[in-house]
Amino acid sequence: MKNLKTIFALMLLLSLAVVSCKKDEKDLNENISPIGALSLPANQASIKLTPSNAAATQQFKWTSAVPEDGGLILYEVAFDKEGGNFSAPVFKVVSDGGGVQPQITISHKDLTKIAALCGINSSSTGKVNWTVIASKASNKKTGQDIRTLQLERPAGFAEVPTELYLTGSASEGGDDVSKAVKFKKLEDGVFELYTSLKAGTYSLTDKPALAGRKFFAEGASIKEGTSTITVTGNVKAYYLKYDFNVASVIEVSEVQSVGLYMSAYGNEIGQLNYTSAGTWASGAIPVVFYQFSWGRDERYKFAIHTSSGIKYMGSSNVNNVSPVGQAASYFYLNTVTNDQWNNTYKFNPSADNKSIKATVNLGASSPYTHTIVTQ
Repeated sequence: MKNLKTIFALMLLLSLAVVSCKKDEKDLNENISPIGALSLPANQASIKLTPSNAAATQQFKWTSAVPEDGGLILYEVAFDKEGGNFSAPVFKVVSDGGGVQPQITISHKDLTKIAALCGINSSSTGKVNWTVIASKASNKKTGQDIRTLQLERPAGFAEVPTELYLTGSASEGGDDVSKAVKFKKLEDGVFELYTSLKAGTYSLTDKPALAGRKFFAEGASIKEGTSTITVTGNVKAYYLKYDFNVASVIEVSEVQSVGLYMSAYGNEIGQLNYTSAGTWASGAIPVVFYQFSWGRDERYKFAIHTSSGIKYMGSSNVNNVSPVGQAASYFYLNTVTNDQWNNTYKFNPSADNKSIKATVNLGASSPYTHTIVTQ
């Protein structure tokens, strides 16, 4: 009997708890007031986009919506083509603070992508619409206030390649795109390459694969597409430089020779021949340090002769020390001035009155560098 009373008491408590829980239940209130007015940028504002400038941005602001129960509201800024109804926006982005703040700062680089998605081509001006979508739980409400922006795109690509390769029958890798020759990336959208080209055709791609985006040069402009560039004549070394931020061919020039320049003589004491993969190597070059009253001078750097002029490659140090015991970075090659003495290297003392073999490596896979081997 005592056990029955205990069980009965527990059942009574449980039923009271269930009733109490039911009394506490209430429907989730997802209602939100309409989004207030869009305040920035002004309607029909005109923005000249400069995507290559990382600091160039545009701020968007609006009046907050209000939830009926005081809960949290999240915001997205939506963009659509001029005349679009935002049923399928071309681009959406959450506001600052993970979607909480009634504002967002968007870079010109992203606005350029948005312009492209809305059909505005490079070197063109067009209009896009924008508004704000507020959401609370599953309830989403698109703002009634819609504004128009006029965006002016510069020459260039909305999405510049992060890598660049050269492929085709004229290239060192041939038509096999998996063997495409990689460019060195100097900065976002800017690439250069030292390579050789032979009779045939070549094109540019952002991946060493068939699925990569394809580019080609037409005059001084870079365009996207499957067209190719034709090369005629014998095999020659070339220097190529492209800037995708402004869709421009910066330089395509034949590398006519690479010389070992010795400062004290003010002249080149030997020449290097192109081998492959951006590398030049010399035969035996006699080296004799120049005798000054204070001692023997051993400074040198490299002169690259192209159809566009001479460029010098040397040390990042204006005044250098002996190479003995130095790290590999001592031999890294940098573009330097034609100054006779500054930014030079020094031969190993053992090279005096001997012959050396010089190798210059301007391949894209590692820092530009060189070696000097005493023979």
